[in-house]
Amino acid sequence: MAEPVEAIWTDFGGVLTPPISHTLATFCTKQNIPMEPLIDAVLKVTATYGTDDIMLPIDTPLVTESEWLAQIGEVLRADHGIEPRLTSLADAWFDGREANHEWAGHLRALRGQGFFVGLLSNMVPAWDDHWRRMIDPAAHFDEVVLSFEVGCRKPGREIFELAVRRSGVPASRSIFVDDLARNCEGAEAAGWRAVRFTDTAQAITALGEHLKVRTP
Repeated sequence: MAEPVEAIWTDFGGVLTPPISHTLATFCTKQNIPMEPLIDAVLKVTATYGTDDIMLPIDTPLVTESEWLAQIGEVLRADHGIEPRLTSLADAWFDGREANHEWAGHLRALRGQGFFVGLLSNMVPAWDDHWRRMIDPAAHFDEVVLSFEVGCRKPGREIFELAVRRSGVPASRSIFVDDLARNCEGAEAAGWRAVRFTDTAQAITALGEHLKVRTP
C-alpha cells in the first residue's frame, strides 16, 4: 500500500497561470510579433546553449534576461526582418496575466487541513517580483523552491531532493503537480508521486485520489 501523502508541491507557470500557449499567443499579439518567427528565434538561441529546453538559459540562469532577449532580437532581425521592441520580457509577459485562483484556493484549503504545501518552479530571476504579486507566497505555501535561487531545475533529481530536505517530508510521501510530462517524470524518478495538470478540475480530482480526501 502506498504511503499517505503529506507534502503537496505545485508548479507555477501553466498551473497557477493560464497555459503557456495562451500566454504566448497574448504576448505575441500585444508585441505585434508573429508567433512562428519568434519561436524560431527562441529555438535557435536555445540551441546555442546545447539544449532544446527554451527556459534553461534564463531560469538557472546561464544568461541574463536582457542578454537573452538581445540574442533573440538578433535572430529576428537577421532571419525574419523583424525589429523587436523588447527590453524586458518580464513586464510584457506578466502584464495582464491572470492567476488560477481556483487552484490557489484549493491549495489553501489543503494547507488548512494540515498538508504541507510548497511551490517548486523553474523561475527566471527577473520574474520574481511579478509572480509574487499574482500569488502571495506567505498565504499559500509553506516553502518556495525556485531554480534561479537554488542553482538546479526540474526535471533534474537534485531539485526534488532539495525540496524533500526543505519540507522534511520523504519523497515517498510527496506529490508534485506540473503541466509538463518531463517534470512529472522527473519527480517520479526521484521517488515522488506526480499529477500531470491539464485543467483545474482534472487536477483537483486526480490529486484527491492520491490524498483520499473529498474533492469540492
